[in-house]
Amino acid sequence: MRGKGSCVSQEILRAEGLRKTFPGVVALDGVDLSLRTGEVHVLLGENGAGKSTLIKILSGAYHPDGGRVLMDSRQVHIRSAGDAQRLGIATIYQEFNLVPQLTVAENLALGRPPRRFGFVDVRRMEQQAGRLLERVGVDVDPRTPTARLGIARMQMVEIAKALALDARVLIMDEPTAVLTTSEVARLFAIVRQLRDEGVAVVFITHHLEEIAEIGGRVTVLRDGRSVAEVPANTRRDELVGLMVGRPIDQQYPRRPAERGEPLLEVRGLTRRGVFDDVSFEVRAGEVVGMAGLVGAGRTEVARALFGADRYDAGQVFVRGRPLPPGDVHAAMEAGLGLVPEDRKAQGLVLGADVAENLGLVTMRDATRAGFVDRPGLRRTAAKVAEQLGIRMTGLSQEVRTLSGGNQQKVVIGKWLAANANVLILDEPTRGVDVGAKVEIYQLVNALTAAGDAVLMISSDLPEVLGMSDRILVMARGRLVGELPAAEATQDAVMALATTETSHVR
Repeated sequence: MRGKGSCVSQEILRAEGLRKTFPGVVALDGVDLSLRTGEVHVLLGENGAGKSTLIKILSGAYHPDGGRVLMDSRQVHIRSAGDAQRLGIATIYQEFNLVPQLTVAENLALGRPPRRFGFVDVRRMEQQAGRLLERVGVDVDPRTPTARLGIARMQMVEIAKALALDARVLIMDEPTAVLTTSEVARLFAIVRQLRDEGVAVVFITHHLEEIAEIGGRVTVLRDGRSVAEVPANTRRDELVGLMVGRPIDQQYPRRPAERGEPLLEVRGLTRRGVFDDVSFEVRAGEVVGMAGLVGAGRTEVARALFGADRYDAGQVFVRGRPLPPGDVHAAMEAGLGLVPEDRKAQGLVLGADVAENLGLVTMRDATRAGFVDRPGLRRTAAKVAEQLGIRMTGLSQEVRTLSGGNQQKVVIGKWLAANANVLILDEPTRGVDVGAKVEIYQLVNALTAAGDAVLMISSDLPEVLGMSDRILVMARGRLVGELPAAEATQDAVMALATTETSHVR
């Protein structure tokens, strides 16, 4: 790698007029991008703006229909991932490109292991991996199977892979989406180190507060076009306006509704070794936020009360009636809905179309004598899609081809179609752009205004603070505190999340 200060900042890569179309969709329509050595260049835009298509062209996954890419002022043709690698372009996608069955060392050397007498030199491979892991500050045995790593460590292994390639351009797609505050700080330290060594870093994020901290310049994409290049210290409201093409007055537009009777009651819910004696209620017209550090047990509680996972003790009531444990169908019949944190693996059938996904929950009720009322399901799907403003070519579009924000709307929409009265939202806006976030928040307002109840689990503290009427805080599998919105601050929530003693009132 190049040492700090070894090169004057100069343009290393330029994309000019890139265009890419898919059937019925213009993904890129004349996009320009300029990268310099030794800079972090933020790529900003709503879901569906063209960011993913652009980086897939630069990484060789897609071929442009028009425009050109230059490196060191010479036109290049990136027809494959191998071409990108030879040019010094490395990409870290949101969905990690690691083989879970292989060890960390094997993943770091994948496709180019060191050899001795024609055989893989395992000892040297593990030594090289150890040096790379030490450089990114990860204390992991190179012989560890990758499947045993958490998300944060997988992220660092992906960065170590890029270092092994001696990348000149490093593209990072939403690298902080699943990291804790301390893990983000460590990641930023590594990114700054790479920047100081002359690497050009493309950094994609939906967290606007990160831009000024890590970036130098920002290119904003909207509707497949590059609409602006601005400094990273540009005001957030200006960035939002450039992204969505309109001003957004409030990032967290919570409108409190009149509170009614308890719709969801959880009493003494316990699963040995996971969570213990969790009790709370959510009333009609109320948004109750659930905060806590990673591993606090929030998602596990949500899955248990929905019937997706077992529990050893306690009871769950919906509208005063007990739910049988471990019975998802009974939970749905009672009006309970769960939007899971992993929408692609647990909330959608990616190979099915929008209409089929919106009808997943109601299909059983729409079946008579073994036949599904498909016209009825499509009518309901069309109504929900219009209500949520799902951007699509039509109900027959495969849901895998939608942007992240629109996929999330489909996951929520299937519960609207089922008339769920209690909605559990687990990380509802993870990987969703600011415009789609506000639309989801407005939907939450509409639900509570109609007398429904929402339990919102989120690792995004500003989101929890901005959208909740009350906030529950979990730590180490226990409910350790409850704060009304008027008393809740980030410091107060974090103090509870790291406490050893319960302060539930």
